[in-house]
Amino acid sequence: MESHSVLEKLKYPIGKFSLPETISEAAIKSWIAAIEQFPNRLNKLVPYLSASELNYRYRPEGWTIKQVVHHCADSHMNSFVRFKLCLTEELPTIKTYHEDKWAELPDTTETDVSTSLKLLEGLHARWTVLLKSLDALALSKQYIHPEKAQPLDLKDTIALYAWHGNHHLAHIKQALENKED
Repeated sequence: MESHSVLEKLKYPIGKFSLPETISEAAIKSWIAAIEQFPNRLNKLVPYLSASELNYRYRPEGWTIKQVVHHCADSHMNSFVRFKLCLTEELPTIKTYHEDKWAELPDTTETDVSTSLKLLEGLHARWTVLLKSLDALALSKQYIHPEKAQPLDLKDTIALYAWHGNHHLAHIKQALENKED
């Protein structure tokens, strides 16, 4: 039982995502700021790491720092596209992807992290402009995620991606503290 809780703490160092029951305008602004600042925070941790350090894992059998960085680019690109689909279509059904398989593709395993760091900078600049432009009606627009029981709305997704960035920043810090590959 104890090893399960240790593994859970390693998997979710900031805890699992939990959506607040009520969402204030201040909370939305805070989440948008977290999304906006994510590339800067990542750039304070990653560009100076050696090839060896980029292969540190945040938990046994978990992803390397390099895979986490590339995953963030993949995931955030998907989210940006989902936002655009949701804003331009009526209740679109989004496409899922196998993030574990994506993390094993050559563009993840053989590409320098600087490519994803640059991608995230540009992507988050555009994404933040879009997020800051959303009014209450746009924030309530919904999409269908095939793996979820009910439609998701954009304000909930903003919360999720603010958490997602912080979640993976914590993974990187954890990997650097543990120094295990």
